[in-house]
Amino acid sequence: MSEAQTQPAAAGGKALEAKQSLTGALLAVHNVNRPRWTPRDYGALAQQGYARNPIVYRSIRMISEAAASVPIFCLQSGERLSEHPILSLLDHPNARQAGATFLESLFGHLLVSGNAYLEAVYGANSLRELHCLRPDRMKVIPGLDGWPEAFQYTVGGKSVRFDQNDETLPVPPILHITLFHPHDDHYGLSPLEAAQTSLDVHNAAASWNKALLDNSARPSGALVYAASEAGNLSDEQFERLKKELEDGYQGAMNAGRPLLLEGGLDWKSMSMSPRDMDFIDAKNSAAREIALAFGVPPMLLGIPGDNTYANYAEANRAFWRQTVLPLAARCLQSMARWLSPAYDLPFELKVDLDQVTALASEREALWQRVGNASFLDENEKRIAVGYSPRSDDQQVDAVTEKGGI
Repeated sequence: MSEAQTQPAAAGGKALEAKQSLTGALLAVHNVNRPRWTPRDYGALAQQGYARNPIVYRSIRMISEAAASVPIFCLQSGERLSEHPILSLLDHPNARQAGATFLESLFGHLLVSGNAYLEAVYGANSLRELHCLRPDRMKVIPGLDGWPEAFQYTVGGKSVRFDQNDETLPVPPILHITLFHPHDDHYGLSPLEAAQTSLDVHNAAASWNKALLDNSARPSGALVYAASEAGNLSDEQFERLKKELEDGYQGAMNAGRPLLLEGGLDWKSMSMSPRDMDFIDAKNSAAREIALAFGVPPMLLGIPGDNTYANYAEANRAFWRQTVLPLAARCLQSMARWLSPAYDLPFELKVDLDQVTALASEREALWQRVGNASFLDENEKRIAVGYSPRSDDQQVDAVTEKGGI
């Protein structure tokens, strides 16, 4: 439900109406116009997830690199354009990054934190550069209506404020892209948060394996002292024996070293039960759940015990269709809507599916089905496969080239 507010007349003399949700006042009261930091520790998510866990690292790399590599075309006034200033800008967004690197940073930040921020830089009355900003340095400043009126970027104690309502700029200086969060009005939910429990289990299993290797790669044991007439070991003897075991027999460098025991001492090795060995299955299960949170088929990550897909090619197509393409499409849509006012005519940014190698077999099957449809004319077939129809003159030229006339 929305309400309309009458604003001053535009240049043409007609009053403009601005529509706004009736819930805006509630959001304004809830936020009290105070800056809101990201409600989680981005550094911990990045360190424990991306920097430490191989499943998270590979999942994010696969998605961000694949989404950054998709071919893009511009759609303006129903015409498909291969050349447009926005395409040139995306190819060379700034002096430090190439187009693929820039988009990879965008998708990487979005997957790690659930938020991504893009900055538009203007010069000589035109859009010159795009920059991807770190989410942990950015905070939202809500306005009187409860929605962001500015963003504040802080580094080393110095801050820069980006006013979203700056009338001297054709578009807002910051684009904030988020993943859906059911409990937050401003920030997105990271896949790492949904997979936090599985991430902890996987990291703990890796730490357990490392500790096992540090202890000669074998189960622990017990040093048994058979009490003699002299009685039990004194505290001094106990501490000395304990220190000798730690210094001389623990660690990978001491693996296989014979244990020299004094009279009355006996070593009892403790084997692990099948229940103790369940940590291996728990680790693989946690890895599958992490991959599930990111939308990456476990088969593509080399996780054992998953035969959901008939073959690797089928898993790869599912990865592109269900994860890469939806993510790329929603980000390109947001960028096009954000930057369109900076150009003469509005435009859309689309993924060129014909150029995606992973979907080549699907496109070939579609072309064959449409080509064999005798009840469709040429223009209907072109529309069915995603191309614009030809004009009458273009159809005549095509027939002439084929030798029909």
